[in-house]
Amino acid sequence: MFRNQRRQLILDLIRENGSCKVQTLSQTFNVTEPTVRQDLNALENEGLIVRQHGGAYIKEKSTQNVSLVLPPRGHDEEKDRIGAKAATFAQNSDNISLVSGSTVTAMVKYINQQNLTIITNAINIAIELSDNPQNNIILIGGELKLPTLSLTGATGISMLEPIHASKLFLATGAFDVKTGLTYPSFSDLELKRAMIEKSSEVFLLADSSKLGKTLFASLGKVQIHHIITDSGISQEQANLIKANDIDLIIV
Repeated sequence: MFRNQRRQLILDLIRENGSCKVQTLSQTFNVTEPTVRQDLNALENEGLIVRQHGGAYIKEKSTQNVSLVLPPRGHDEEKDRIGAKAATFAQNSDNISLVSGSTVTAMVKYINQQNLTIITNAINIAIELSDNPQNNIILIGGELKLPTLSLTGATGISMLEPIHASKLFLATGAFDVKTGLTYPSFSDLELKRAMIEKSSEVFLLADSSKLGKTLFASLGKVQIHHIITDSGISQEQANLIKANDIDLIIV
């Protein structure tokens, strides 16, 4: 792995978790701790992170002024179109699960169905959808990940035990038909897996830049019924997805 590529992945990981230790990064990327420190120093010099003893944390606003709007991650127009299309698959009185992520968040403003039961681990999604008093919101508990406004961990997984959703709307860091779903962080893989297992129908919301790529934290090949993406998808990727019996929806 090239140095700049590793540094970008380190930045993605810290953005996902809020902070990370040198030892963890060393093990994750299979490089020495002095190399990790050099990477962190470089990222700090660019004003992207703040170094601390033994690790680093993301440079964000004070927690006293936390916004419930996720910061832009790129491809916002594509995510908006994907979100609008995804919302049409939620029917009145559905039980749906929404996993935290910028593309799923883009879907929320288009949800106008009535009497929905909505299961989510995203604080911002739960608050926005609670504006409609006819919706029943179930917020899965757990450890707070401030950068993604999400909750994760064993507490959330245990809360899912008696729950079943008709449809799950899921985002990803990357997707490849051979390796499946991958993410920039290991922290909530098991919660995502549990939410998939507790759903009858899985919709993957992924802009085309994420298709045919992999990151290092693998959720593996899980059942995905539909992929909603944008028109930037290559013909090769479209053919591979269809060949794997996944319904491909292009917006």
